[in-house]
Amino acid sequence: MTATADPTPPVRSGRTPIIVADGLSVHYEHRPALADLSLAIYPGETLSILGPNGAGKSTLLKVIAGMLPPSHGAVTMHGEPLKGITPRITYVPQRSGADWSFPISVLEAVLLGISRSTPRWRPFSRKDRQRALSALADVGMDSLASVQIGSLSGGQQQRVFLARALLQGGEVLLLDEPFTGVDVPTQELFVRLFDELGKRGTAIVYATHDLVQAQQTSDRVLLVNRHLVAVGAPDEVMTERFLHETFGGRVIIMGSGVHVSATPTPTPLEIPA
Repeated sequence: MTATADPTPPVRSGRTPIIVADGLSVHYEHRPALADLSLAIYPGETLSILGPNGAGKSTLLKVIAGMLPPSHGAVTMHGEPLKGITPRITYVPQRSGADWSFPISVLEAVLLGISRSTPRWRPFSRKDRQRALSALADVGMDSLASVQIGSLSGGQQQRVFLARALLQGGEVLLLDEPFTGVDVPTQELFVRLFDELGKRGTAIVYATHDLVQAQQTSDRVLLVNRHLVAVGAPDEVMTERFLHETFGGRVIIMGSGVHVSATPTPTPLEIPA
């Protein structure tokens, strides 16, 4: 594996990528966040971006979303240069970055997902509200539509984020740490929805530092630590060599799976075989 786009699309995918990132580098003042990273994203695949904190996962998502211009390199969508934010790409930020004290209801928060296509002076239509309620029903939150968003649990808040993304639609769904701080039923719900969206041709790309989640839910895994370490099927890239290069520290391969830690004296994390 090298720091170039993986030429082999996942089995469920079409052969023509939706997104191609070529030679991306991002610098914050003099500090490199990403260095010469290339990647192709295909229809219908679930791609996890795996790396330690500070590896550039969030930065990469924001560049692909058109929210952050790269210092070097370019992103194309269907062969055309990506110029800023587009409704064809939906971005879901980390839950911790949202202002949950804002005095709006769950339904109103979801409706913000279509605010770009609705003039500010025009109220949302009955059809808009029905679509939003349908998206909430998809994530099991329609019964809480009138509740203030700040009163929700962490898992419920993450479900609201996903409902808003479902309402927006788009060919590519980008999520930053969607499984962090949510309960097991919510994680399972997300995986089911990702699978359904993938069957419709939507590409799912999410950032995580959870090796188990990445292995179990992804068609491909991208290992990154400011540069691309490897990209491919989980069993191809989640090896001792690549995990060590990504996370550092100690990596142990055992019959039951991979154990990895970023510290010299770790509490190992096991990936089941």
